[in-house]
Amino acid sequence: MTKKTIITSALLASMPAMLFGQSALNAFQLSQNNELRGTARFVSMAGAFGALGGDLSTLTQNPAGLGVHTGSEVGASLDIDMQRTTFDAGSPFTSKQTRTSCSNFGYVGSAHTGSSIMPFFSWGASYNRAMSFERHYRGYIPRINTSMTNYMAATSQGYSPGEMWGGLEGDPDGAYDPFFESDLPWLNLLGYNSFLFNSQSPDGPYEGLFQPGSSGDASTQVRQRGYTDEYSINFGGNFANTVYWGLGFGIIDTNFTSETYYDEEIDNARIAGYSAIDCNTVDERKNTGTETGHAGWGLQNYQNVSGTGFNMKFGLIFKPIQQLRFGLAIHTPTWYHLTNTTNAWVDYRFDGPDYWLEGNENNNPFATSQQASWNTSMRTPWRFMASVAGVVGGRFILSADYEYNAYKSMSMSYPDDGSFSSINAAQADKQNFENDVKQYYQGTSTFRLGAEVRLNRHWSVRAGYSYRTAPATTESLNGENYIYTSGTQPMIEFQKSVQNITCGIGYRVGGFYADAAFVHSTRQSSWQAFTGFPASPAYGDYGIPANAPTPPRATVTDTRNRLVLSIGYKF
Repeated sequence: MTKKTIITSALLASMPAMLFGQSALNAFQLSQNNELRGTARFVSMAGAFGALGGDLSTLTQNPAGLGVHTGSEVGASLDIDMQRTTFDAGSPFTSKQTRTSCSNFGYVGSAHTGSSIMPFFSWGASYNRAMSFERHYRGYIPRINTSMTNYMAATSQGYSPGEMWGGLEGDPDGAYDPFFESDLPWLNLLGYNSFLFNSQSPDGPYEGLFQPGSSGDASTQVRQRGYTDEYSINFGGNFANTVYWGLGFGIIDTNFTSETYYDEEIDNARIAGYSAIDCNTVDERKNTGTETGHAGWGLQNYQNVSGTGFNMKFGLIFKPIQQLRFGLAIHTPTWYHLTNTTNAWVDYRFDGPDYWLEGNENNNPFATSQQASWNTSMRTPWRFMASVAGVVGGRFILSADYEYNAYKSMSMSYPDDGSFSSINAAQADKQNFENDVKQYYQGTSTFRLGAEVRLNRHWSVRAGYSYRTAPATTESLNGENYIYTSGTQPMIEFQKSVQNITCGIGYRVGGFYADAAFVHSTRQSSWQAFTGFPASPAYGDYGIPANAPTPPRATVTDTRNRLVLSIGYKF
């Protein structure tokens, strides 16, 4: 199978776990490494330390920096993070938050071997917060021209009402539960059982709430929490004080939680007919028909992905002369074992000509998906770094790094735990995932430039700049691809470029040091309430026709000002 239709035959042949999967968007979320984190000295020079070493943060960047140490060191860092997120869909709204966290601590030990070939051997252990997912925003989208319910209807064509309908009354122990007794997508089941899409005739095509002559608006709230922490053990040394080497092993702990709410208010909506209030069977539901009225509804989503992984790092620093250094580093992918948990619920209210219909999970057991959990294994991208640095008279440092992240190499698989009906089904989903990755994402280039000036024996000043290119393809950013999401979460967000402007100051006296850094970061993302979809469901390509309805879209801008404080002792 080379192309996917809206709902593929592979989905219909698989177990319900396949209806969730690990989407390419989830994989990117856990693969991010664009945050500038570490010691204050490292951060103040924008992380351009790949050819320098001699800093605790290099344990997670270029482990060859460990070989530069000729003594022992212990240190820790504190972050004060002030974040502002603006959601702009024509009516900008800004959310703010401030957090404090310990972002880095570590220890380095070094021993003099007495050998002229490898005079020093070093080892080190560190903790580093690689990513913080703490973020929230909300916004308003005026004048929508289609509805998520129309998307649900378009992707439900071909499913029978009997497959989707759970019923509202009857014996709960004997009632048909479409969420756990069918292979249908849960988002579609939520929509149908909450009357968000209907049919005008018993066996006619499904139709969403938005029809010719409809008007409405939407709003959203998003709260994300969590982290990616890395615990590393490293070994390094040098050959004749010219070639420095390092090897690192990392244990990764990650936990990402997303809570989203999306709602629409639609006038002149195509709502379920009056008899829908009292229907108990699918035959009664099929005969309700539709009429025109006001519709208001909301979708609440909860998702959590957590797990552990491991990676390795290899690095070299070459110092041909005292004033010049070159660095190379390779980071393997992180191999993760992840647990995914999701649930969702809908609240709805329809105002027809002669009736009022409302419901939620409290009075409609099938307006909630309950909770589902499944396991996945994931591989993050390879990372490659090349660096150069100049040191003049021990008083001035200028350093530059280049890093490439091969996002197209992300992969996902399922453990052999019985989650799939067949090996072929699991392999088909893995192939679909990798096809999506190649279509949505591209490799990124990150450029870092840093400088340090030692004013006297005690004080130093620093500055830096970094820029990372957009990981998403142009087609993804412009909404030209059909985007597959996991679980019941249709929301889509693709990042654009990221830049950091940094500065800092350092103080040294004896073996004690104290550093401070300031980081100003900006990042924009393109946001969609759900993927673009064609007016007709009869298509088999990823592309979105030019005449397709445009889903609610917005630009999300994250602006962060961060203060980093570090203290340590060298001995």
